[in-house]
Amino acid sequence: MTLKLSHVNGGYSNLLILRDLSFEINSGEVVALMGLNGAGKSTTIKHIMGILTPISGEITLDGVSRDRDFSVYEKQIAYVPEQPVFYRQLTLEEHLDLVMNVYDQRNPQTQNRAQKLLEMFRLDDKRDWLPIHFSKGMQQKMLLTCAFMLDSKLIVIDEPFVGLDPVAIDDLLNLIHERKKQGKAILISTHILNNAQNVADRFILLKQGKIKVQGNLKEINNYFSLNNASLENIYLKIAKGEL
Repeated sequence: MTLKLSHVNGGYSNLLILRDLSFEINSGEVVALMGLNGAGKSTTIKHIMGILTPISGEITLDGVSRDRDFSVYEKQIAYVPEQPVFYRQLTLEEHLDLVMNVYDQRNPQTQNRAQKLLEMFRLDDKRDWLPIHFSKGMQQKMLLTCAFMLDSKLIVIDEPFVGLDPVAIDDLLNLIHERKKQGKAILISTHILNNAQNVADRFILLKQGKIKVQGNLKEINNYFSLNNASLENIYLKIAKGEL
């Protein structure tokens, strides 16, 4: 399975933000999308998710075109947005039911995964609660449960660590590693550099809507002729215009 972006240009109406983006994410791989605020991370994710339409270029998942066969394309992706999104009138349990029905995955396997996730995130006794009464961290955990309970080929998480307590962050890191071993492709966008370096196989660093560099940490060091620099050090040098 491969998510492939080929020469994607895009943005909002006539405002061009993404410029000639090309990259791939494969099964069993975690890729971190990184860059300063306004670099194009969330805009890239919105194009992948079908929220925005590219001005030019192509996005495919497992050979299925986003633009030509979106109904098949979208059901292969589980998504956790940066800001919690939920229905005010639905309980946690009803959100889980809704997602299972939308993805045609109402089955014992999905229900079992949901149960384990609720227990892990300490939400199992909140099934009848309305998420409007949750803290932001609890809302984030609900969305993570909705995404990770699905048997999706690609999991996309925008700023996954924001709002989570340290225990939940550790749980999520373990969950990402587990899904990676199961052959899932995972794309995360994050500013938390230490977590990104620990969990991701490759990094895509955006600057002003363009890919500045991509690869694993060793490849990025070699690209800039650096000697075993950390991801944080490389990121800061790029942000300050030193690379």
